[in-house]
Amino acid sequence: MKEITAEQLAKKIKNGESVNVIDVREDEEVAQGKIPGAKHIPLGEVPDRLDELDKGEHYYMVCRSGGRSGNAAQFLAEKGYDVTNMAGGMLDWKEEVQK
Repeated sequence: MKEITAEQLAKKIKNGESVNVIDVREDEEVAQGKIPGAKHIPLGEVPDRLDELDKGEHYYMVCRSGGRSGNAAQFLAEKGYDVTNMAGGMLDWKEEVQK
């Protein structure tokens, strides 16, 4: 599984790169703040919402600490999606968040 650090992902965003971030945390976690522009798909809903994802795009998966997003990244990779897990999750995110 491909991984990226929170710092590396933040740098891509700051450099103006177009990134697709999927936050798989639960609603109450996301309410405390998410990476600006991230799409919220709770982990349990990922299998039912594959139609919202494009296999031609690359996605960065995020959760609180990197575990659930790792599971989501592995699941999506097995389905043929291009995904990278953000290691350390939002616990390592030092940049601004969107509420």
